[in-house]
Amino acid sequence: MVPPLEGFWWQDGADGIDYAHKENFHWISVIRLPDFVTKEDFEWAVSEATRKKKTDFSKVEFLTVDEGLCVQCMHIGSYDDEPATVRMMHDFMEEQGYELDITDKRLHHEIYLSDARKVAPEKLRTVIRHPIVRSM
Repeated sequence: MVPPLEGFWWQDGADGIDYAHKENFHWISVIRLPDFVTKEDFEWAVSEATRKKKTDFSKVEFLTVDEGLCVQCMHIGSYDDEPATVRMMHDFMEEQGYELDITDKRLHHEIYLSDARKVAPEKLRTVIRHPIVRSM
């Protein structure tokens, strides 16, 4: 089984995520690897894939992410409708005594459980995860 595609999103100079300016989004796509896969295993796989597929994988990297404390929610629907789900997440977070902690190291995170090429937009399932900290 292949784990779902995931994405980390950010905007330079934005406080959190500004959905009104999607043209300013930066992102990386990731696929979670099992814990037993080492960096050496990964480098071997990249080397083999490069050799066999004759493709440039030079931008592929082994990345370790420790997200820390987060709030997350299953969003069902179009990616364009995500702001409503994010508002609900943030309301819940604040009610529980937390605040958003999106920084240059802690990013907006999406886990794509549906294949957007095969599923109608209104049925897309996406886990949205935001880093949080206890309010002072």
